[in-house]
Amino acid sequence: MEKSGYRMSTIGSFEGFQPVALKPDGDDHPSETDRLPTEEGSSCTNSVASRMARQPSVTEAALYPNPYTPTHCTRKYFVTRPGAIETAREDLENHVAKTMAEVVRGFWLLTEVDHWNNEKERVVAITDNTLLICKYDFIMLSCVQFQRIPLSSIYHICLGKFAFPGTSLDKRQGEGIRVSWGESKEHPILSRWNPWSTEVPYATFTEHPMKNSSEKFSDICKMSAFTAKLVPAVQNAYETSSGSRRGKGVMVSTEPILIETYTGLMSFIGNRNKLGYSLARGSIGF
Repeated sequence: MEKSGYRMSTIGSFEGFQPVALKPDGDDHPSETDRLPTEEGSSCTNSVASRMARQPSVTEAALYPNPYTPTHCTRKYFVTRPGAIETAREDLENHVAKTMAEVVRGFWLLTEVDHWNNEKERVVAITDNTLLICKYDFIMLSCVQFQRIPLSSIYHICLGKFAFPGTSLDKRQGEGIRVSWGESKEHPILSRWNPWSTEVPYATFTEHPMKNSSEKFSDICKMSAFTAKLVPAVQNAYETSSGSRRGKGVMVSTEPILIETYTGLMSFIGNRNKLGYSLARGSIGF
């Protein structure tokens, strides 16, 4: 069916029925009816619009990202609880003043990596004559173990990346510092193969996991700050010492730090579960 000056165009199709719209002949522009979206198309358009609304835009957080670890990731470490690190420092300073009659010149929170590659949370301090390594219980807020190393007995400070035998299961990445002391440069074989030995003549440190939790922890967890304080402190101890190293200089080198773990299964389990840290562990406890 056709009228003069008009033609019929189909805008939809249904079984047995086809509605039509009338257009003037030669008018190739879409009509208002053609431009109106169908119900299905409208739904798609709304869906796309909603998805676009949910997409993240360039916000202030993206332009100025927070360099510190989110709070919910740090709360499980007891050292980050309010007042914990301040109490540890106060306890250590009081202990040094009463038992050693010295003053703490530097205070750090580091991770000690033992000769079996086990991570251990440690509070480290430097006085005029001593390097102090303290195992501090941040749950009970008490010092559990205390090690004193005379600065004048330190003969080598090594900085470098960690290195492991090829068969080790738990090869750690990153860098550390190894402080060696004593007269003998050989590691006794019995203590080397004893994972609980306390007679190892060196200590290896790396940065604590909470170094990026806040500005406060960033200052006391930096390995570079510890190194910058330790080297001149040892040198000063050499100059005032009456021992065989008087007048000599401490050897500072940059080379790989070898950790001789040929299997590393124990450290693999312990480090993955952070067993060397005062950590909230749900219903299991610490």
